[in-house]
Amino acid sequence: MCAPLVMEAVAKQISRRALLGAGLGLLAGRAVAQAQVPGKAFSRAVDLTHELSPEVPLFPGAEPMRITTLVTVRQNGYYGNRLDLWEHSGTHMDAPAHFAEGGLTAEKLPVETLIAPLAVIHIHEKAARNPDAQVTVDDLLAYERQHGRLPKGALVAMHSGWEARWKDPKAFLNQDASGTLHFPGFSPEAAEFLVREREIVGVGVDTLSLDFGPSKDFKAHLILLGAGKYGLENLANLAQVPPAGALIFVGAPKHRGASGGPVRAVAVW
Repeated sequence: MCAPLVMEAVAKQISRRALLGAGLGLLAGRAVAQAQVPGKAFSRAVDLTHELSPEVPLFPGAEPMRITTLVTVRQNGYYGNRLDLWEHSGTHMDAPAHFAEGGLTAEKLPVETLIAPLAVIHIHEKAARNPDAQVTVDDLLAYERQHGRLPKGALVAMHSGWEARWKDPKAFLNQDASGTLHFPGFSPEAAEFLVREREIVGVGVDTLSLDFGPSKDFKAHLILLGAGKYGLENLANLAQVPPAGALIFVGAPKHRGASGGPVRAVAVW
C-alpha cells in the first residue's frame, strides 16, 4: 500500500493500538485471465494478478521497481534478472506487521489462511458515481441477504471497477490539485464489523489501498492488520469471479521479515 513517507503519518496511531489477534508458491503455467481447467475439482480459474513492471501505479513516494538483466541464454547459456522493488508494488499483500508493531510478517502467516472462500462485494456502480465510495456495513449486510453469511475463514474483496484505470497511473491514483488521492476502499466501520462480527482471514481491493484515497489516518488498515488479518491490494479481474462460491489461492511472499510483497492470486470454482 503506502510508501515510506506515509508511514510517518500513522506511526503515533499504531503505537496506541494493541495487536488484537495473532505462501503458497507461484502457480505454474501460462498466465491467463480466465481458463477452463478440465479434470480438476474445480472447472474455472481466474488470475487476480496484474503483471508487475516498472510502469505500475505506486503510492506517492515509492520508487518504481527496476529489472536488470544479468545473464542471457545467448551469452551465458541461461537467462536471469535481478529485481529491485518496494515490497508494496503491483498486486501485493499487506501483512499484519505492515501497520501493527509485533504483528505477523508475511512469511509467518499460517499457510491455511492463504486458501480461503472468496466473497466479492460489488460497489462498482456507486464508485462510478463517486470515486471516494467505500464498502460499508450496509453493503456487507446486503451481500449476506443475497448470498448468505460470509463464510468462516473468508477473504472479502471489494470490486469497484477501478482496475480499468490500471494502465494509466495518473488516473489510478486520481490525485487532485491539493495532492489528495481519490479512489474507493473499505470504511473503518466495515473493517470493524468484519473483525468483530465475522471470522475472516483478510480483505482485498482492486485499488491502491485498503482505505479509500482521501484517508489520512488509515483506520481500515489499522483495524484489519491490527487484528492479525492481511490485505491484498491492486487485485485484478474480480468482475469475472462469482460473488460467492469461489476459493482464492494466495501465492504469498516468504522472504524474511516481509511487511508484504507481490503475490500471485488465483480464484477457482
